[in-house]
Amino acid sequence: MDRLHAMELFVRVVETGSFSAAAAAARIGQPAVSKTIANLEGELGVRLLVRTTRGLHPTEAGQIYYERVQHVVRDADEARQLARGLGQGLDGRLRVCAPVTFARLHIVPRVGDFLHANPRLQLDLVMDDRAIDPVSENIDVALRLGDMPDSSLIARRLATARRLVVATPAYLARMGQPQVPLDLMAHEAVVYAQTVGGERWTFSRGGETVEAPVRHRLACSAAEGVREAVLADLGLAIVSEWMMAPEIASGAVVPVLVDWALPGIDLWALFPAGRLPTARARSFVRWLEELGLG
Repeated sequence: MDRLHAMELFVRVVETGSFSAAAAAARIGQPAVSKTIANLEGELGVRLLVRTTRGLHPTEAGQIYYERVQHVVRDADEARQLARGLGQGLDGRLRVCAPVTFARLHIVPRVGDFLHANPRLQLDLVMDDRAIDPVSENIDVALRLGDMPDSSLIARRLATARRLVVATPAYLARMGQPQVPLDLMAHEAVVYAQTVGGERWTFSRGGETVEAPVRHRLACSAAEGVREAVLADLGLAIVSEWMMAPEIASGAVVPVLVDWALPGIDLWALFPAGRLPTARARSFVRWLEELGLG
């Protein structure tokens, strides 16, 4: 039995919580994974995994073994990358998840340069506004927008953008332009249900802070819905500069209350805790930082 291969599969099983997910990540059949782990347990003479109603989990011996071998597996992956020559680019599979609108506007149109520089690399871009669990979904890098993420993940802040209240010129011509935050009570709001920007919007100017209640009849769980609702003249919305950059630049939407500031929004790169980021993951994050998003 190839000991390194067995260790790699064992690490994948522990981090994904199932044989099937580990098999999918390794692109082999589930029976092959089960057999490899069984052979590894036989060789070590100890049970490494136990099945519960919530999936597969390491035994006490399995957890100790995992903590030791995960570093061997990551180092081996790094060594393979170096041996193949950094000048030839990265290879293998990189799984990145990101919010839908952010990925559509700022990653997909530009990622061709990253792929061109790494012709043997396969990128799986999982676009979802939900806070996906990187471990269970076998994600190498999770991009999230908002406040400091779950402390159980390794987080790195990449950029910060302003948040603005915007509406279309047609909506403002019909409803008037708010001059102070409390004017929002006379307007319709479109709410992004995943994050900040609910029924009370907090503004600041100088040393003054104002919390303005807003009324809304439409709440969207995806930023794409908020964008389309604003563009359909349905109301005002809080957006990041990233979220509606093309429309702000073209004048299709207009920022209002520009003398008042909203809390900024951060872009985070998250890595699963307990394992070292791969060369692929680190390279992707460096490329993203070089885009100059914030």
